[in-house]
Amino acid sequence: MANLAPTPMVASSKLPANDSSHFEDPKLFRSIAEAFQYLTLTRPDLTFAVSKICQYMHNPTVNHWRVLKRILRYIEGSMDQGLLFTACTDFRLFAFSNTDWGANADDRKSVTGYCVYLGTNLIA
Repeated sequence: MANLAPTPMVASSKLPANDSSHFEDPKLFRSIAEAFQYLTLTRPDLTFAVSKICQYMHNPTVNHWRVLKRILRYIEGSMDQGLLFTACTDFRLFAFSNTDWGANADDRKSVTGYCVYLGTNLIA
């Protein structure tokens, strides 16, 4: 079995736009990143890492490829995870959000995250 990753991305990862040499097969990189985007529909645990790596689809580097491979290793070790909907009588909506207020070192853009629950079920 491959060296599985416990998380999709290391929390302290920095992904500058031009931090290493260019990856030799950007078409392969984009193909895998696009498949990851599809997976986020039922795997919210992948959303942040996938959104970060997709920022570099136009010009991926070797370091971006390493992060993409880590996401693959995480998926391999967590294939039994996904959204679980349980029966409940509580139909209240709860929403939570957060932002980092311009922490991207390349362009100073903010990253916002959110989750929405219907009762105890994560729906977005």
